[in-house]
Amino acid sequence: MKRKEPLNLLFIFTDEHSVNTMGAYGNSQIDTRNLDKLADQSIVFDDCYVTQPICTPSRSSIMTGLYPHTNGCVSNNIPLSPDTPCFPELGDYTGYKRGYFGKWHLGDEIFPQHGFEEWRSIEDSYRNHYSEGRDKTQHSTYHHFLTEKGFPPDKRSKDGFLEFSRGYASSLSEEFTKSAYLAREACEFLEETQGEPFILYVNFLEPHMPFFGPCNDQYDPNEIPLPPTFHNELKEDQSLAARLMGRGLRQYGQNGLPLRTESDWRRLIANYWGLVSQVDTQIGKIIDKLEELGLMENTIVVYTSDHGDMMGSHNLLTKAVMFQEAVKVPLLIKIPGMECGGRRIKAPVSQIDLVPTLLELMGQDISEHLQGHSWIPYLSGEGELKEQDVFIEWSGGNFKFVEDLRKDHISEFWKDLISTNEEALEAINDPIRTIITPEGWKYNCSLRGEDELYNLNEDPYETHNLVKDSQYTSLIGELREKIKRWSQLTDDPIKF
Repeated sequence: MKRKEPLNLLFIFTDEHSVNTMGAYGNSQIDTRNLDKLADQSIVFDDCYVTQPICTPSRSSIMTGLYPHTNGCVSNNIPLSPDTPCFPELGDYTGYKRGYFGKWHLGDEIFPQHGFEEWRSIEDSYRNHYSEGRDKTQHSTYHHFLTEKGFPPDKRSKDGFLEFSRGYASSLSEEFTKSAYLAREACEFLEETQGEPFILYVNFLEPHMPFFGPCNDQYDPNEIPLPPTFHNELKEDQSLAARLMGRGLRQYGQNGLPLRTESDWRRLIANYWGLVSQVDTQIGKIIDKLEELGLMENTIVVYTSDHGDMMGSHNLLTKAVMFQEAVKVPLLIKIPGMECGGRRIKAPVSQIDLVPTLLELMGQDISEHLQGHSWIPYLSGEGELKEQDVFIEWSGGNFKFVEDLRKDHISEFWKDLISTNEEALEAINDPIRTIITPEGWKYNCSLRGEDELYNLNEDPYETHNLVKDSQYTSLIGELREKIKRWSQLTDDPIKF
């Protein structure tokens, strides 16, 4: 898809955005006016899935077009190899101004890399994961912003390193939050393009935990609806890891917030909605700047997230499970020159296809090593989706994830549990491969035999596991074979 005039790319994504907290996806109570406005100008994907429902692996696919098991980022805090190219390294972007602003979580957090020249960082908590030779005394640009504004760091490491904790940053007034900082930096970046083509990725931490911020009071907890499966206790034939997670939440709560009663959950969900609206406000500022500078008509705009959040569904929170609320995310794409407004894609799609799609849109060749396929023939009405089924992975060992929750009360539960319960350790390390078909079947294939089959058309909230129903034996065999073929094609080291 070659073009005479180069297109710009503005790729905005958040951390942990539940698809059911946007007006464009049917939530009439929450204020996401700016994202909804963007949705009105975009193609809206109703059924978009991540490659793995946890931060680092999902981001690795978004940036590289490779599945986590291929690029090596199968768990949080595994750095992406310098030899594995990201989007700006996959084409000829000579003359492009290239920036990455926000959370990275793919190694060497605060240092420019992978084809991005301008870098704004917001996280100092990943310094222990820097590669050899990196200066661990350096701080994020957000840290410097806060200190220049007169704020004192609230945390000191054993080696004397001073930083602002996520909890402290979340307690600041809105103008000093990470989201507001990133929006200002992004707007300044756009102002400085001065006619140069650009690629800008902006990743907001919010609405990720600690689940509180300056907009906590924007929504009345008493008016917050609980998820349809809030009172549906997980059954014995459903994921043991998920059941254990639910037990830990009830026992310990999250970030100091108890999660024992309906009122407790409504309070947390109200805070989460506030964070979503907070990010929406800042996204609006970036979009307004695009329009003010006359760049909107020549810029591809993408909005998505690295995974969802259970947010009370099945009495669970955050990610790291294969339920829809964790693996499904919003996706909006505004494409110059293509009829987009009011268009919705109902078919299931995977974020693995984002890189090849954007490469084709920007007139670049699509490398054969990429594991996704461009949607452009399908979106332009000239073909079908190359891959009809969606595949999602969970690679075991991800409860290094426990370490990432070390600041939360629930981590004490996990640490105690996995040190005393061998079955629990097996469950949380159990590799899973999931297939979702256009016909609405979802099959979780577990290495330890905890398979699950759901009919998403009749059971969208995954309350009835059909895997032991004999009438589906043949279907399960077909789905398992599809997973095996996909595993072979992608050189998956996990064999079922």
